Amino acid sequence: MTSNDSTASNWSAFAAAQPALATTVEERFAAFTHHTLATLRKDGSPRTSGLEVRFLDGELWLGMMPDSVKALDLRRDPRFALQANPGAGTEMAGGDVRIAGRAVEVTDPATVARYVGEVKPPEPFHLFRTELTEVVRISNEDDRYLVVESWQPGRELRTVKRT
Repeated sequence: MTSNDSTASNWSAFAAAQPALATTVEERFAAFTHHTLATLRKDGSPRTSGLEVRFLDGELWLGMMPDSVKALDLRRDPRFALQANPGAGTEMAGGDVRIAGRAVEVTDPATVARYVGEVKPPEPFHLFRTELTEVVRISNEDDRYLVVESWQPGRELRTVKRT
């Protein structure tokens, strides 16, 4: 995130602004290994792919196999949407969690080495850090309300209850 860009935020800035929501989001992603990433194809149509994510050093990281179509999509157009695996059945304990933003490829050898030291991914790989533009959690409250929590950088958390 550049210092003059108020439309995106890294994970640590989001977590500082909304610690309870950030904890819930991390727990939802930690509940399962594989999640769904949406990227944009050359023609602008959406592509969904499976993906593992990591929260390390105040960042949300996306790692990908070399020259995978999702990595090539993000190199061409960095916009993405990420949805936590809802799990089996319809329970979705912790709610339905989604993150949107831009992915920035990281090639700095020291940063890549730190990531490799923590995650130990198969190499070679593409590494992207994320700049968040939106975090959304949808959950049920007392089986009476659908609760939508939506956060965007520079704005207050918006919570809507629907019956």
